[in-house]
Amino acid sequence: MRARIINAFIEETRNNGIKFTMDDLAKRLGISKRTLYEHFSSKVNILDSIIDVTLAEFDEQTSRILSNPELTLLEKIRKVIVVVPEYNDFYDLRILEQLKRSYPEQWERVNRELHQWDDLKGLLEEGIRTGIIKNINIDLLIRLIIDATNATMDRQFFLAHSISMTEAFESIIDILLTGMVQAEQ
Repeated sequence: MRARIINAFIEETRNNGIKFTMDDLAKRLGISKRTLYEHFSSKVNILDSIIDVTLAEFDEQTSRILSNPELTLLEKIRKVIVVVPEYNDFYDLRILEQLKRSYPEQWERVNRELHQWDDLKGLLEEGIRTGIIKNINIDLLIRLIIDATNATMDRQFFLAHSISMTEAFESIIDILLTGMVQAEQ
């Protein structure tokens, strides 16, 4: 039931923004408010659960990638950049703006995680040490990667241009890792 409530919360948010009531959510689910409150004490509690799940999934997926001895360093870098947790579709620019205004504590937590990729930084530093990655300013590189991948939160742009999220991530990573100039013929 908790997962069903979370999914309904995400749908309600996607359709109406974050300004809806627990009544609205109970109606969407076809349950009583009392039943809803048996599982979550508030909207903030549901929101915190979504954030907890996505951040835990992000960390778990990243750990699996980092510990996989079958992946090359470049494959690890590519895969870490494109880690997408289950509820990733919840995070788009419109929702983040509403979080910032109405739920600053939750927004700060999400924003901090969106701009802090220590594991990726470690992989890139190893790539520079081993000569796989050009010797460039690591902080600038991280910032470019973060900003480029965070651009995928502009769901409207990708929908308007018929680009799936997978295509967007793969294209962004391909451009960042291999550039946009054709290899010499």
